[in-house]
Amino acid sequence: MAEPLPDTPTASRRRSRAIAAAVLFVGLLSLGGWWSGRDLTAATRQAPAPLGGARLFDQVVAAVTQKYVDSLDGSVIYDKAVAGLLRELKDPYTSYLAEDRLRRLNEQISGTYAGVGLQIDIRDGWPVVIEPIVGGPSERAGVLVGDRLVLVGKESTEGWSRDETSKAMRGPPGSSVTFTVERGESRVNFTLLRDKVHLRAVQRAQLLQNGVGYVDVNVFSAQTAAELSAAVDSVVKLGARSLIMDLRGNPGGLLEQGVAVAELFLDRGQSIVQLRARPGSQPQVFTDSQPQRWPTLPLAVLVDRASASASEIVAGALQDHDRALVLGVTSFGKGSAQNVYPLSSGGALRLTIARWYTPVGRSINRPAPRDREAEIDDRADVLPDTIRPRFRTDAGRTVFGGGGITPDVITGDTTTPLQVQSLARAMGKNAGAYRDALAKQAQAQKRTMNGPGDPVTPAMLDALYVALVGRGVAPPRPVFDSAAPWISRSLGYEMTRVAFGADADFLRRTQDDSVLQRAMALLQVARSPREVFSTLEKRAADVPAAIR
Repeated sequence: MAEPLPDTPTASRRRSRAIAAAVLFVGLLSLGGWWSGRDLTAATRQAPAPLGGARLFDQVVAAVTQKYVDSLDGSVIYDKAVAGLLRELKDPYTSYLAEDRLRRLNEQISGTYAGVGLQIDIRDGWPVVIEPIVGGPSERAGVLVGDRLVLVGKESTEGWSRDETSKAMRGPPGSSVTFTVERGESRVNFTLLRDKVHLRAVQRAQLLQNGVGYVDVNVFSAQTAAELSAAVDSVVKLGARSLIMDLRGNPGGLLEQGVAVAELFLDRGQSIVQLRARPGSQPQVFTDSQPQRWPTLPLAVLVDRASASASEIVAGALQDHDRALVLGVTSFGKGSAQNVYPLSSGGALRLTIARWYTPVGRSINRPAPRDREAEIDDRADVLPDTIRPRFRTDAGRTVFGGGGITPDVITGDTTTPLQVQSLARAMGKNAGAYRDALAKQAQAQKRTMNGPGDPVTPAMLDALYVALVGRGVAPPRPVFDSAAPWISRSLGYEMTRVAFGADADFLRRTQDDSVLQRAMALLQVARSPREVFSTLEKRAADVPAAIR
């Protein structure tokens, strides 16, 4: 998947998360957090088509079948009719899922598929290993980060897409696949048995400075709450006295897992989310049924523009009950729930059946964007605070409605820096060549690095620019130079990753992550959950009104 060009702090966070989570965004966002399969037969019996409408439809179908200038098969006509009906609902989260799309969605929501466990990106026209999945067949066999996949069986992979590579490497559990990787000047052959591979919902659990624990939750799949519980226990055992839960870039997933995660931090009887369906029906309220696991642990939750669906349920519930301080920028605003109904065709109907609200009654939903990618990068349509509806938390703090979850502390990049925008425009369709050149430059520096914090020198940037010139894709030098601080950051991350691994890369990124650093500063002085808010209030009071 293409990445922002180059890494800004927000983009850096997204890239440091598993690539698989980025791929899941559109699929899980559309799922909307409520996954079930119900027979449509009863529903259709309860709502028969109006006689006049049925006759009109039959007449139109008959006319198209018999008279249209191009002959159309009957099944095609009905497929188009279904597509038209769903399109006219003007709901981007309601759609027909063909059998293959339904299968992929099942894999995404379960977090499990059958394959060899490789995360792949395309570099210089070849599939390259970004990371072997922990515990998968490839990791056990010794496949390494940076290995170039050059053969599957006897077929060259040059020019393959990520989808083609994924299809070739997946298959039934127990089946074998033979492939060859290029590692430096040598080639290594592998023959692996495909196995069930689990994509972890919690990619990282780590103890940071000053007793601050960190957990990165990148999706709400079938085991998220259990994985998170184990992850928090692990950092507490290491000495964590407070906790950061990172939901940035998390597209959501299963509603029940969002509820289960909120339950870990709330008290018995506290409401988590309310679902409101058609007018006249009773709202469905989800309430905590268990005591919270870590009642004395101060908590901060990080969100961004790509935090959606179940992520917003969790952040909203913890914010409304004053259990967590929320930091970042206003979240996506995906506030509707979908059911998935199996159909006789082998596919399924994904249908919006409700909208959800936070415990104090805030609607998470915002009008769906016409261009989802543009929406993630441009939040100019977020209402100003002066006209957004206001609500009160349990402790009387003001929180805002109007779509998405507005953080208690707005921090981090709200727009892409102009220099980076200029570079992206200059690169245009050559963005992939830029990433290839950057990755190759990082590999060239691998042997000369003394430690994960080694600086990126002007000579390294010059070499990168020369490489872009050699590829015939160099932007104007002034544009490149103006974006040099961000390019340097991207190159430094990549150098650290290829030389010292993902853990070192993460720690280097934390130094540039203003949202994470702000959360750490607030948490490290708090001895109780309430002290997080009193610390924030005290610091706000200490800032002169003229510069707030």
